[in-house]
Amino acid sequence: MKNGEEMFQLAKELWPIGRSLSGPGVRQTLDIIGRELPELTRKTFRSGEKVFDWEVPKEWKVHSATLTGPDGGIICDYDENNLSLVGYSRPISGEFSLEELESHLYSLSDQPDAVPYVTSYYKDNWGFCVSQSVRDHLVPGVYRVEINTALQPGVLDYGEVVI
Repeated sequence: MKNGEEMFQLAKELWPIGRSLSGPGVRQTLDIIGRELPELTRKTFRSGEKVFDWEVPKEWKVHSATLTGPDGGIICDYDENNLSLVGYSRPISGEFSLEELESHLYSLSDQPDAVPYVTSYYKDNWGFCVSQSVRDHLVPGVYRVEINTALQPGVLDYGEVVI
């Protein structure tokens, strides 16, 4: 059994890994967990495969994602917080007015300092998750969106340990 400090170090190692249902982040996470739990077995389902009442989505890989404000300041950077990008966002590059951008921003008005976790597994969409306090301070102007992602057939990996 690990002590508290060792568990905290493991959490620090796992936190920055970008992961969703499938993709390289999941495999990297399972590699680390497997290092700690050698009895972990891994299983795989292919994209499009039916599992009970569910269909395994495409594999998602994030190369980079940023939202830049009218003043050139970075508002969201996936490399700084992997929760700032809506999960399964499609690639997009362009400039948008604040009004156009609003429908692609997600926040929690009742939790002004929280960044929500939002996904779009089966809907062609893109977006950024920000705290309500950040959203409230966005000013009119032109915003630059750069989302470099890939959605492609792949696999969903998972691990299990039978106790």
